[in-house]
Amino acid sequence: MNQKNQTNAYAIVKRRYITEKSTVLSSLKDAKSNASLRRCESPKYVFLVDPTANKSQIANAIEEIYKARGVKVRAVNTIIVKPKHYNQRGSRNAGRSTLIKKAIVTLANGNSLED
Repeated sequence: MNQKNQTNAYAIVKRRYITEKSTVLSSLKDAKSNASLRRCESPKYVFLVDPTANKSQIANAIEEIYKARGVKVRAVNTIIVKPKHYNQRGSRNAGRSTLIKKAIVTLANGNSLED
């Protein structure tokens, strides 16, 4: 194993990313409004992760963090949000936000992170 696989799971997964859109993603498994939504049987959760982590490292870290619940990761999709440049008001210096990487984690059927 290389050094990256042996790192702490909490160094790879920073925190859960809770927004309106991520809440809708996690509740799609309970939606019955139309046929396409009824096919979403697995819950999806969004996490902020280390920008250098790959999908297999993220999946292993999620399974290790939620080991007590017996969570199994089915799929991981990642999105890199590039920093936005802006002008600071009343200053000549320009600023920018930080680069973040989001991971949309699909769990196996029957698994959940909520109680």
